[in-house]
Amino acid sequence: MDKTKEKIRSFMIENFLFGEDIDLKDDTSFLEEGIIDSTGVLELIEYLEEEFNIQIDDEDLIPENLDSLNNLEQFISKLLKTS
Repeated sequence: MDKTKEKIRSFMIENFLFGEDIDLKDDTSFLEEGIIDSTGVLELIEYLEEEFNIQIDDEDLIPENLDSLNNLEQFISKLLKTS
């Protein structure tokens, strides 16, 4: 699943960090570090659904699923296994 994490890392750097890799660690909290806000979460969801051909339900919009590269990788992996 490293490809998944790298795709998301690239998206985050390009869209939220203005192309600057500020040493975005796998466990960096997007919300706590101010990398994304509520509008950013919606943009991230749209990207994930399109890139990975998945559907993310409203009840899945929680930090445990979306707030770091590690969380996203695990969440997407789970969605892909159940689809």
